[in-house]
Amino acid sequence: MMEVGFIGLGVMGRPMASNLCRKGFRLVVNDINQAAVQELEGLQASSAPTPGEVAQRCDVLVTMLPNSTIVRQVLLGPDGAMAQARKGAVVMDMSTVSPETTDALAAEARARGIGFVDAPVGRLAAHAARGESLFMVGGEEADVARVRPLLEAMGTTIFHCGPAGSGTRTKLVNNFLAVSLCQLNAEALALSQGLGLQLERTLDVLYGTTATNGQLKINWPDKVLKGDLTPGFAIDLAHKDLSLIVEAANAARVPMPLAAAAREAFSSARARGYGDKDFSAMADAHCETAGVAKPRLSSK
Repeated sequence: MMEVGFIGLGVMGRPMASNLCRKGFRLVVNDINQAAVQELEGLQASSAPTPGEVAQRCDVLVTMLPNSTIVRQVLLGPDGAMAQARKGAVVMDMSTVSPETTDALAAEARARGIGFVDAPVGRLAAHAARGESLFMVGGEEADVARVRPLLEAMGTTIFHCGPAGSGTRTKLVNNFLAVSLCQLNAEALALSQGLGLQLERTLDVLYGTTATNGQLKINWPDKVLKGDLTPGFAIDLAHKDLSLIVEAANAARVPMPLAAAAREAFSSARARGYGDKDFSAMADAHCETAGVAKPRLSSK
């Protein structure tokens, strides 16, 4: 069995790494949160004090980190994990980062004779906990084949989108829709509340037409509409992704006025203390702005 390094045990990384442990992979883990490290040690993972030491011990190195800056700090540079990776190893970055960061990682890997795969994650923390994640994968066929057993242990759906960088770019397209829909849904439900409509009946109508979407029908009833704002995916992270999307679109000269408007709405929610709430809480933030009741499904 290959030895796998896993750096980044946050909301998504911890359940993903836990599933690898439960399915027999030998893990070496690292995170600034020692409680998360200890949880994985309880599942028979070992730990290393630095990312570089993780890389020295592993055939495959996985990173699941919050942003481009941290990914670069961990992987690039003379003391970064890539500089200490074994010859012939594969690095798989599963973070949501800028395309420029992914391209820099791929170039560094080529220069050092190691493989590189970008495999950002679709779906939410609850799916990661159940081993039901979706992966958007970029990389050479041989490198993707080497990491496929890990992806199969962490999720149910794998899309090989093309060469290195394709996974990251696909994730930005996906998250533009997933995140922006939260603002559209928030405005729609605020309008429903303002017009004095009954929420359950309004949702029945929306679910029965082409107006429906996965956020409104699948995620929201288990989150904001029942008053649960604990973050499966926080507004702060959604705002970060919208910023990446707008910046990537600007670089490609693709106008995205709705993405820009959604980012400003998320900025407003963050300024009013919603940053650490689930991104479905955009409904509450917008209803608060509109001065209408927050939408809640009646308990039955």
